[in-house]
Amino acid sequence: MADKKVALTTLGCKVNQYESEALEELFRRRGYTVVDFDEPADVYIINTCTVTHLGDRKSRQLIRRAGRTNPGALVVVTGCYAQTAPDEVLEVEGVDVVVGSGNRANIVDLVEKAVKGCKVNAVLDITQCREFEELPGEARQGRVRAFLKIQEGCENFCSYCIIPYARGPLRSRPPESVLAGVRDLVERGFREIVLTGIHTGAYGRERDDGTNLVRLLEKLARVPGLARLRLSSVEPNDITPELLELMASGAPFCRHLHIPLQSGDDSILKKMKRRYNTDFYRKLLEQVREKIPNAGVTTDIMVGFPGEREEHFRNTCAFAGEMRFSGLHVFKYSPRRGTPAAKYPEQVAPGVKDERSRELIAIGRELARSFASRYLDKTVEVLVEQAVASEKGNLYEGLTDNYVRVFFPGRPEWRGKLVDITITGLSDAGLEGIII
Repeated sequence: MADKKVALTTLGCKVNQYESEALEELFRRRGYTVVDFDEPADVYIINTCTVTHLGDRKSRQLIRRAGRTNPGALVVVTGCYAQTAPDEVLEVEGVDVVVGSGNRANIVDLVEKAVKGCKVNAVLDITQCREFEELPGEARQGRVRAFLKIQEGCENFCSYCIIPYARGPLRSRPPESVLAGVRDLVERGFREIVLTGIHTGAYGRERDDGTNLVRLLEKLARVPGLARLRLSSVEPNDITPELLELMASGAPFCRHLHIPLQSGDDSILKKMKRRYNTDFYRKLLEQVREKIPNAGVTTDIMVGFPGEREEHFRNTCAFAGEMRFSGLHVFKYSPRRGTPAAKYPEQVAPGVKDERSRELIAIGRELARSFASRYLDKTVEVLVEQAVASEKGNLYEGLTDNYVRVFFPGRPEWRGKLVDITITGLSDAGLEGIII
């Protein structure tokens, strides 16, 4: 199938986005041209998410859209929805191949052996996977920041979460491979590397050679030319004093942590089977801010978990304000078949979830604005990413190391450079400033 066209679309998290970039690269190496998902192609790949029922629904919609764009094309479904419900996916009209969240290094071979109209279920038993599957490529933002996946799988089994069933047990990318990947990205011009995974903080935990996240970071910090090193989401229980000491040592470590909270009420956290309470979380953030002044701390919060009453939600709102987060990612609980919480009593009505979500999102905007406002009339270092259109004309945007977005007049040659910006204003999108 040389010189054929392949189109990919992605739902869900940064890990999925990373993996889609890798799949594109696998097809390019075999002579395929990657085109936009709305264009005619010979192969359509839908990389699915199953964290919420909306993810499942969107996946089915995208499958049908591919069939309408080119009825003769081969349709391949991969990702978490494909892994947890392969039979359901195969029943969707137009699906030819289901791969799941493993065995994707062989996806081109599977495609080239498949015949349109013949259903192929290539989903592996993810619970038996013990090795990290290395894929080429990296997810990118602009052309100066790169994502590098270092870890796969989760064994926390929170009562609401389908991910352990979709991603399987803990598997860590070998340290020498991570080091080689970072060196390669730096040599190719990327200034900031974001380390990502399903349970990033558990890196190395399944190995018996003493490998852990701190030891990995110590090695990566010595890579010549690496300007910034950022961690994606890290569970509260995985943030150790050693990790904070290392992050406090300065560049290349970014002063930013994304620490999922999920709820600010202890009774709900217990039902969620989270491994901490609000007192633990409060003390953790005190340690973070003591060790890393001006650290940006962002978080995930779920609304509408079964049994969440008004007083529980009020506790969450109050706790979020007390923690002074620099950003909130708010999402509504969605029952996932096979998880304990799906059978819990007192399921919250959709309208109540919507109302609570809107209120918490508004709180998150105020918290983000409050955090950003501390930099008014001050100078911050920004990694210049890309040009953006705005009401004020063409501007450039970039991030501070503690994850505040900044907009400013710029020039094309500044992309990929660390520049000092004097902050002159504040908007809902972030900070505004001028280069010194």
